Amino acid sequence: MASDDFNERNIAEFRANHGRVGGNFEGAPLLILHTVGAKSGEPRTNIMMYQADGDRYLVFASYAGADKNPAWYWNLKANPDTRIEVGDDIIDVHATELEGDERDQKYALQAERYPGFADYEAKTSRVIPVVALTPTGPPQPRD
Repeated sequence: MASDDFNERNIAEFRANHGRVGGNFEGAPLLILHTVGAKSGEPRTNIMMYQADGDRYLVFASYAGADKNPAWYWNLKANPDTRIEVGDDIIDVHATELEGDERDQKYALQAERYPGFADYEAKTSRVIPVVALTPTGPPQPRD
């Protein structure tokens, strides 16, 4: 699939360049999210933008404004203890969905910083989930 190729190319560039990529993502804060497929049980990786929030990493299940949540969201719901890659580090995290005012404030901040997120919100009738990834241990260097 083309989107899988896009994902894999960006992940390879991220790992080769200490967490940075060019193109549409140049300069954006990015992480690689590792999940386990909720249905398949297979390991999955997705590269995505995040918002730093204290020691947490906030990710947004925007799916570019599609009317359904991305698969990684359901994977986190089924298996909330996972890991992320940020820069050259691997960090064990626990995923928790934000709700109510906190969710709304964090999404509004992301949309202010990156207007594409406002576009995604305008495209869909669903409330786009915001997921906090809270570290459960110290960062480890990626080999």
